[in-house]
Amino acid sequence: MDKIEQAKEKFGALIEEQLKRVEKMKADKDFIDYSTLPVIKIGIVGGDGIGPSITSQAQRILEFLLKDEVEKGRVEFKVINGLTIENRIAALKAIPDDVLDEIKQCHVILKGPTTTPSASDKVNIESANVAMRKELDLFANVRPVRIPDEGIDWTFYRENTEGSYTLGSKGFNIDDDLSFDFTVATTDGTERIIRAAFEYAKNNGKKRVTCVTKANIIKTTDGKFLNTFKEIAKEYPDIETDDWYIDIMTAKLIDPKRRKGFQVVVLPNLYGDIITDEAAEFQGGVGTAGSANIGKRYAMFEAIHGSAPRMVDEGRDKYADPCSIIRAASMLLSHIGYAEKSKKLDKALDICTQTEKKVVITGKSDGATSAELADYIMETIKENERI
Repeated sequence: MDKIEQAKEKFGALIEEQLKRVEKMKADKDFIDYSTLPVIKIGIVGGDGIGPSITSQAQRILEFLLKDEVEKGRVEFKVINGLTIENRIAALKAIPDDVLDEIKQCHVILKGPTTTPSASDKVNIESANVAMRKELDLFANVRPVRIPDEGIDWTFYRENTEGSYTLGSKGFNIDDDLSFDFTVATTDGTERIIRAAFEYAKNNGKKRVTCVTKANIIKTTDGKFLNTFKEIAKEYPDIETDDWYIDIMTAKLIDPKRRKGFQVVVLPNLYGDIITDEAAEFQGGVGTAGSANIGKRYAMFEAIHGSAPRMVDEGRDKYADPCSIIRAASMLLSHIGYAEKSKKLDKALDICTQTEKKVVITGKSDGATSAELADYIMETIKENERI
């Protein structure tokens, strides 16, 4: 078989795989309604490195805010310890089967950072994050960035299961001179992320939704994304819309005049990865930003930084900054129907990390521990309730 025929065979197999995924999406039911559940089960997954240390502090804050709900039996916490690099290497799986079973017993997951094996580990295991998004069909990656003093209040809806990443490990070399990778866009996949962004805007009083693509160059897949955005926008006449190309969008985010106009931004996977990291820098870096991964049945909320194994090796994990995972915990609260508790936590975080700063995390012994910051946040919430 010559190299062209071999390439056709490989590409054909990829098409068959994606068509099966399309059929599965079409069969999916509506989003889960948490208000109808007798018990909302929250899984706590520490992960690797500093993950268990910072995640435990976010769990303390959640338990503090949901104390009454736990006592009434409306909310239940489940600690899942098995999603570690050691267990994943031993099982040769991104998520060991027993851990995945535990995760699927929960409705929402609060997850610390996980380590992906490198080439030097001589183990080819997919990222636990990518695997979880696929296994639970977590198609919407949602990242807020808020800096009240600068008029910045952005929420990014990044498509999580398609684009340039869905087949990122399945490209192939035709020969020594020619290589191919693939970008995927489906009608169902595109519609659900864009509709989720508009629904968020409608339900949270946002007046503008922005679409980011490179549809002038990537005409088929990015073109589908932009055209779908324009069609769905017609269903939301009270919401203003605009669209930008990814290159100019990266510039406009640093334009002090223009950036205040952005509110909700929806974009394909790769562009979302780039833009959300840039946006997080305004808030203090990726260590300060939380992230939600939302599907119709499950949702996972996580810190967006790495596992920092060096901090553990040096005995500094208790000084790690928990702000990212605490931001994620706030998003979890809002997602399961406790919007007011989420607002209380957000307000306290802003006071503790941007206004008062009575407790400062440095990552070393000259700064506060993550537990001390968590205590400060909970005390601030109490003080605000007394005002």
